[in-house]
Amino acid sequence: MTERKIDFMKTDLFHIGKFVIHGYGLMIGIGFVLALLVGEYRAKKMGMKEEALIDIAIIAGVSGFLGAKLLYIIVSFKDFIKDPIGVLGSSGFVVYGGLIAGVLCNLIYVKIKKLSFLEYFDLVMPEIALAQGFGRIGCFLAGCCYGRQTDAAWGVVFPADSLAPSGVKLIPTQLISSGADFLNMAFLMIIAAKFSYTAVMKRKADGKETAGKHMAAGNIGFLYCITYGLGRFTIEFLRNDYRGEVGIFSTSQFISLFIVLLGVAAMVVNHRLKNRGEAGV
Repeated sequence: MTERKIDFMKTDLFHIGKFVIHGYGLMIGIGFVLALLVGEYRAKKMGMKEEALIDIAIIAGVSGFLGAKLLYIIVSFKDFIKDPIGVLGSSGFVVYGGLIAGVLCNLIYVKIKKLSFLEYFDLVMPEIALAQGFGRIGCFLAGCCYGRQTDAAWGVVFPADSLAPSGVKLIPTQLISSGADFLNMAFLMIIAAKFSYTAVMKRKADGKETAGKHMAAGNIGFLYCITYGLGRFTIEFLRNDYRGEVGIFSTSQFISLFIVLLGVAAMVVNHRLKNRGEAGV
């Protein structure tokens, strides 16, 4: 059987004069813009401040980029010591570093603006999943975050200029991750539309609902921690690029376990606090 090479799988998609359009950067850009547009629509629908969402998106973009690069440096510290410029200038990033930095920086922002962190946490996390889905398509085009070698018919052979090993069929873990991210986005948006605190309160304020039950503010965001963490932990078994290790797990798997446990604990505590507040305890 002839091995399949995918022609559109290029690090550089096309040129406009001397300006090069990179597949990875283009997908990141598309994901960011679409996530912002969807977020603005949902913010308006739920009566939340659209301008605050724009600020949050910008802060998340900048801090997320720096945080993802910082965690990559930590994971690849031995290489960084040998060649700091090479590591800094590489396309290496670790998603969890970006997520953690984005959340922490925006926590400071909403406190300064006297907004509800948990309500905006609920708002933005489904859009984060959307942006991640496009980001993983970018990973596929660049060849990073590649999977293990396989003889399966759906394995792909990356081109010679890719970051992935060429000449062998690999599991397209980037596309599997992308699909999982899009499914996660859809799941979170469906749950949020029906049960999120802000959505239910808006329907009650508009007289469209009088006795609807809602989740505690923040639990959509914490649900994201659980769903993304479980998905990332599982997909890591299929990957074959170096990602650091903690015992028998990759660095990302270790962080995933912590994120999942944090999400579960936070949802339980948040739900109990909500019930106590409603009971007037």
